Amino acid sequence: MSISNFAAPIWLGFLAVILLLALAYLLVQRSRHRNMLRFSNMEQLEKVAPNRPTFWRHIPIILVIVGMVFSTIGAAGPTAEQKVPRNRATVVLVMDVSLSMEATDVSPSRLEVAQQAAKDFAEGLTPGINLGLVTYAGTASVLVSPTTDRGSVKAAIDNIRLAERTATGEGIFTALQSIETLASVLGGSETPPPARIVLMSDGKQTVPDFEDFDNPRHEFVAARLAKTKKIPVSTISFGTQWGVVEIPRDDGGTDQVEVPVDDEAMQEIAQLSGGEFYTASSLEELSGVYDTLEEQIGYEVTRGDASRPWWLLGLLATLAGVVVALLLRQRLP
Repeated sequence: MSISNFAAPIWLGFLAVILLLALAYLLVQRSRHRNMLRFSNMEQLEKVAPNRPTFWRHIPIILVIVGMVFSTIGAAGPTAEQKVPRNRATVVLVMDVSLSMEATDVSPSRLEVAQQAAKDFAEGLTPGINLGLVTYAGTASVLVSPTTDRGSVKAAIDNIRLAERTATGEGIFTALQSIETLASVLGGSETPPPARIVLMSDGKQTVPDFEDFDNPRHEFVAARLAKTKKIPVSTISFGTQWGVVEIPRDDGGTDQVEVPVDDEAMQEIAQLSGGEFYTASSLEELSGVYDTLEEQIGYEVTRGDASRPWWLLGLLATLAGVVVALLLRQRLP
């Protein structure tokens, strides 16, 4: 613990006074020892003081000095990092609901696992955070505007319906708009509450074409906009490289279409926006990612007062010194 971690480090100067007291005690003890040795008749000394002093007689004063040291540290106001639940924050969960979520490479299906993990995430998020839900396929929709009502978010997750195509950029743009709308409604503060987007996707953007990087609705453009608004996008690439879905044909048959995850695009979105990138290919892994995000989003680390333990230690040490002095010498040191 460094000096910078004390609220009132000037009180640490009292440690010098305690050191002087300890030195004074040692000098007094040496003086007593010299005076005792002045007796030239050792036999007479044995009669006067048959029991020689032991080290235990110093224990009371040692305990009192230790108690003074602990109390001085407490008076200096030590601080420590503390996790405090956030009460002013906005999170928008953006979920890919394209047809590729029907893939069963994640048992029983990508969609069912994603729904379960998302509901657990909503349930575990600290109560003071406003949580919203956006889904996207070919277009994006706000299913639940940011709110502290977790029931409405979980109900919306249960009623997700899949659709064709994947417009990841639209999902991010819609989430940003939802966050800005809430900030304007809340008002009353010089700065809007901190916000984050959690984007879960299982495949490559198809609307607009992924290679059309200059398109204003491209996912990378949306990520850069999030960066300028200081709203990081934490991305989760969910699924495996060997996922497939069956697409019905006009003749009544079906075609198997590969739907591999797009880790590179998700990682780029996170990097461009200032967020974090995660991968998951099972319920356990996806739940673990959401647990990590809950810790990051739901709590903030602040420095708070940590003097109470030092005061208690000082009190206990001083009390112990008094008790030991009374037991050993029937008087205070």
